Amino acid sequence: MRVIHVVGARPNFMKVAPVLEALRPRENVTQTLVHTGQHYDSNMSDVFFQQLGIPPAHLNLGVGSGTHAKQTADIMTRLEPVITESKPDVVLVYGDVNSTVATALVCAKLGVLVGHVEAGLRSFDRTMPEEINRLVTDQLADLLFTPSEDGDANLRREGVTAEKIFRVGNVMIDSLLRLLPLARQQPRTGFPERYALVTLHRPGNVDDAGTLRSILESLLEVSQEMAVIFPAHPRTRKRITEFGLNPAQLRLIEPLPYVDFLALLCGATVVITDSGGIQEETTYLGVPCLTVRENTERPITVSQGTNVLVGHDSGRLRDEVSKVLSGNPKKGTIPALWDGKAGERIADVLVTHLQGA
Repeated sequence: MRVIHVVGARPNFMKVAPVLEALRPRENVTQTLVHTGQHYDSNMSDVFFQQLGIPPAHLNLGVGSGTHAKQTADIMTRLEPVITESKPDVVLVYGDVNSTVATALVCAKLGVLVGHVEAGLRSFDRTMPEEINRLVTDQLADLLFTPSEDGDANLRREGVTAEKIFRVGNVMIDSLLRLLPLARQQPRTGFPERYALVTLHRPGNVDDAGTLRSILESLLEVSQEMAVIFPAHPRTRKRITEFGLNPAQLRLIEPLPYVDFLALLCGATVVITDSGGIQEETTYLGVPCLTVRENTERPITVSQGTNVLVGHDSGRLRDEVSKVLSGNPKKGTIPALWDGKAGERIADVLVTHLQGA
């Protein structure tokens, strides 16, 4: 069985690592890892490969940044000959980035089987480019690996047949569990005992001067109660400079490798974010999470986990921070199958489906 894994951005790396590892000892399985180069900064790519134990990519397409259309087109153009020459039995794509939908389009047109890891997530907000990527990829994929029951329901409602859907759990949690012991050993020298950990990167939050200013003003209010540690995404840091904003009381630091960030995540009093993956990680860790978005494609983190959607309501953000500080944060539970074995379940499905065919 010839398997090609296509990744392009940091969230993909955390999802591909458990699947690579689970397939490695299986008999008659050959794996090829293709990195599109969508994220090309070493903090976004190389260090993650090292910490997650991912072997160097067999091929890097070197696509780099660009508009959604250009990036997607460049990936398709450079990937098509790779797929044609390699003749894989299945191509696995991960998450909802441009690399994912571009690969699904190429493979569908070439008649190559596609498996989508983290299928079925929906925000129901088509202003999000990721939502378009999710919808298109799931219509094209042949094997849809979902992290939770809501993903199954979304796919069935969209007409995906039941025999294509496999609920395997959350591969992000596989990586988290493997590296959690190491993260907990990391020294947090220089960091306060109590702090809010912040990440912001979505265009809807950082590309509009008024919206970003309002969020930063809310964070400055939080900084009156506790330290605010803010590993700033390059896009966010660039916008802060462009808009002439001065969040001097916030502790802006460079983006962190996964283990270092996980260490901060474990020790945070509260997390304020617009990241999908962090909503999942905080739910597993039991850390209060306030999501600066009006919706989420991971509603299970709200219905079962520690996540609260605060949107852009600064009053709601203040109220939820106050609840945390008063010892009354939202409590949560860990969703079913978020147990560190999702990668093995995906490997089982692939072996059964392809080698047993």
